[in-house]
This record gives sequence, C-alpha cells and structure tokens, in this order.
Amino acid sequence: MTGEPDVQVKKPLWQRLGWLVLIWLASVATLGVAAWLMRLFMAAAGLTTH
Repeated sequence: MTGEPDVQVKKPLWQRLGWLVLIWLASVATLGVAAWLMRLFMAAAGLTTH
C-alpha cells in the first residue's frame, strides 16, 4: 500500500448518459435483429403472421 487515497474521478454527466443511451440502442437493435430472424425462420417453415 502506498498510502495514497483512492480517488475516483466521476465522468461528466453527458458522457455517462451517452453510454446509457448507447447500451440501450444496442439492446433494442439486438432485439430487433432477433425478432427479424425469428420471423424469417417462421416464414421459411410456412408459418405466417397475418
């Protein structure tokens, strides 16, 4: 131990919110791709979503 205090530097609010929005967008896009692939496979199997 060096005796120096643990100083945690907080990132700016806009940067923290930016990461939150980026993670949210990535999760929404992933769910959209998963839903699209499921519809694709269902259509290939002869199932439709009329």
